[in-house]
Amino acid sequence: MKVRVGREVLAEAVGWVARGLPSRPSVPILAGMLVEAADGQVTLSGFDYESSAQVSVPAEVADEGRFLVSGRLLAGISRSMPRDSVDLSGEAARVQVTSGSSRFDLHTLPLNEYPALPELPPPSGVLDGEAFARAVSQVVSAAGRDDTLPVFTGVRIEVRGTTISLLATDRYRLAVRTVQWEPLDPSIEANALVPARMLADIAKVMAGHELTLAFGSTRTGDGLIGFEGGGRRATGRLIDGEFPKVRSLIPAPGAVTSTVRVDTTALLEAVKRVALVAERTSPVRINFADGTASLDAGSGEEAQASESVEAALTGDPITAGFNAGYLLDGLASIGAPVAHFAFTQPTKPANLTGLRSPDHEPDGESAYILMPMRLPN
Repeated sequence: MKVRVGREVLAEAVGWVARGLPSRPSVPILAGMLVEAADGQVTLSGFDYESSAQVSVPAEVADEGRFLVSGRLLAGISRSMPRDSVDLSGEAARVQVTSGSSRFDLHTLPLNEYPALPELPPPSGVLDGEAFARAVSQVVSAAGRDDTLPVFTGVRIEVRGTTISLLATDRYRLAVRTVQWEPLDPSIEANALVPARMLADIAKVMAGHELTLAFGSTRTGDGLIGFEGGGRRATGRLIDGEFPKVRSLIPAPGAVTSTVRVDTTALLEAVKRVALVAERTSPVRINFADGTASLDAGSGEEAQASESVEAALTGDPITAGFNAGYLLDGLASIGAPVAHFAFTQPTKPANLTGLRSPDHEPDGESAYILMPMRLPN
């Protein structure tokens, strides 16, 4: 093999594939990255039996070839090269990575021991990568991080015709976002539970391109989902388990007794300040009444804080307590200048959504459900 690749292009591509490689692989060969040069491009691939990532970048290919090297080592080397181009050359046992006067000689890993990457399932439809990335970023904060409860560490993708709904919950909050897409089969119905961290990374890197989704088998323990866009391809094994039926937590419009509209940035900053004195297990208390949202936290025996911001209340005054971190995540995720709260009772879940302006109504395509915390007497 003998190829030349732009340094920034190579570093970005290698870095993306390397992020998906296991830091402590069950089989040492899985720490490797497959590098293939042919037809005027270099293709980089990684696979750990759970997810795969592959990206192709343009290159000057003098001699075609393929080799397998430590992915994380190659990523570190690519980032550190001094010149605008990087040369890759070598034989089966060793490969050289050079740029200017910098040269690295790497031992290759045995190609015959590397597993074949899973094939991308047949495409199911396409959607705007930017819209999908925005929706994913708005729900992943609600996904759990406890790997002993794997079902809660995923994002459920529900496909119903021309709409895709994303749902995530860690049992204390629920985030829902809906986006439009163009399915190949308008009558398609599919469900997939995708690891949240993997989905967030894929959606972010493919945001600037048209994104193709591919739903493979949905059999228990054998499900696969594929993504393709911007020269990148990725697959992921679905999480095995039954996602809880959480849609019933979203307050029905007829059950709402109070709604509040408040400037998102003003409330976000106020919560940040008040939360400085809130213990992890104690709530930030918010009273919505008389054109204000009054916040306070802390106790008489410890530090206390209070603040108020303007708010427009419709319906009965209401006081509720929320986990500060969950409330901050929700306000940061709605991506709109006006935060809209819908309450049924102080002890029931509240629905937080974003509005483009104080005069707009919720579009029904998003929800961030906050479970209230018990307030001290």
